[in-house]
Amino acid sequence: MDKTILVNPVTRIEGHAKITVHLDDNQEVADARFHVVEFRGFEKFCEGRFFVEMPQITSRVCGICPVSHLLASVKACDMIVGGQVPRTAHMLRELMHMGQIIQSHALSFFHLSAPDLLLGYDASPAVRNIVGLIQEKPDVAVKGVRLRKIGQEIIKIVGGRKIHADFPVPGGVNKALAPNERDQILAMLPEAMDHVKFALGLIEEYHRTHQEEVEFFGKFPSYYVGLVKSDGALELYDGKLRFVDPNGAVIHDQVPTNKYLDYIGEAVEPWSYMKFPFLLEKGYPDGMYRVGPLARLNLCERVSTPQANQMLQQWRGGKRIQESSFYYHWARLVEITYAIERAQQLLEDPEITSTDIVGSYTPVNEEGIGVIEAPRGTLIHHYWVDRNGRVKKVNLIVSTGHNNLAMNAGVKQIARKYVNTRDLKEGMLNRLEALIRCYDPCLSCATHAIGKMPIVVDVYDRAGKLIKRLERSSG
Repeated sequence: MDKTILVNPVTRIEGHAKITVHLDDNQEVADARFHVVEFRGFEKFCEGRFFVEMPQITSRVCGICPVSHLLASVKACDMIVGGQVPRTAHMLRELMHMGQIIQSHALSFFHLSAPDLLLGYDASPAVRNIVGLIQEKPDVAVKGVRLRKIGQEIIKIVGGRKIHADFPVPGGVNKALAPNERDQILAMLPEAMDHVKFALGLIEEYHRTHQEEVEFFGKFPSYYVGLVKSDGALELYDGKLRFVDPNGAVIHDQVPTNKYLDYIGEAVEPWSYMKFPFLLEKGYPDGMYRVGPLARLNLCERVSTPQANQMLQQWRGGKRIQESSFYYHWARLVEITYAIERAQQLLEDPEITSTDIVGSYTPVNEEGIGVIEAPRGTLIHHYWVDRNGRVKKVNLIVSTGHNNLAMNAGVKQIARKYVNTRDLKEGMLNRLEALIRCYDPCLSCATHAIGKMPIVVDVYDRAGKLIKRLERSSG
């Protein structure tokens, strides 16, 4: 296994990564790995900060996912202050989250994945991108831009700005929603629904015309983890944890989010800066599980809004579980539909414009855990503080991290199916990247391991010969 094929960088994702395909003595694919090659140490440099700073600090983890980190962080801070968040503040936070679901999923589907789906995996890289999509299918590109803009406008109206809003605070929020702002958001929702239904038509047609590839693409058994309501319905902002086995059977249900460490462990590998979470009772790596849109639709009983629930049944196609990673794309559109319908429900509640929006700021507990369903999956913020509210320790398990084992399993499967080492073509390697794009990873969010990271430094001479290797273990 000393010969490799390198895909570097993986394109149309957030962050920096590469894929290595390892060949055996017969030049056949023996293994493939997804390497995350950037490191960001938020878990460490947040130590010593006052806990109320954490939402604003951790939202800087990423410019794509700031709302997700804001909300998970502030929920952890809510536990530290120990007070009840006013109902209106809870609704406004959820409304902001619905805007994040809309804009992030729209970005993933239209901008990052549509070039593969509509222009072809084997199209020239010069064409197979968002610019090529604009040139070839301008109506699709415009609808994608409009849908994402609506999601961003919801965030801006509710939170005051689109990126890094200082709106959620421990115990509530710091800005009420005016009646004219409510009406402005309501007026945008019908257009958003039109655009997502257009996208659903595209993905359903792709499934009909590429059924064999769709059903194979990144298909493998795994466990699934995510939040659900008390009745098992889809939940994106609150709820409790459900764990489902590869056949769809519930193995743990209604698990309080502050008990996540009883069920989830974390491993490290010397070839990646991203942690490898796994189910403790199944061990590593057998405890591989998936989170995010595909996992959420696999583990929920239903969706609590009518149009999205109907789409869920179509997505399932009579199956209890969809194993193919390709179904992430369609699942995102079901969730956008839910987010639009849920936003309308929130906006039509008469208390949405109340000014009772903030509670206590005083720390009463020395530990806080905040969990939400970010667009890419379950997001966990866990803070330990002293009695004065100074942060002593931080643990972040980010959506993309949960999927790390699954992404590695997927690239290995795709490599063995599509990569012909004797007649290697660019389109074969693009399918490896496309598998990663199914998960829409956010690698800047995911690389925050605690402690001493493994590192290898190779030194080469001018002729390219390795002359020295310096290694540091993870111990």
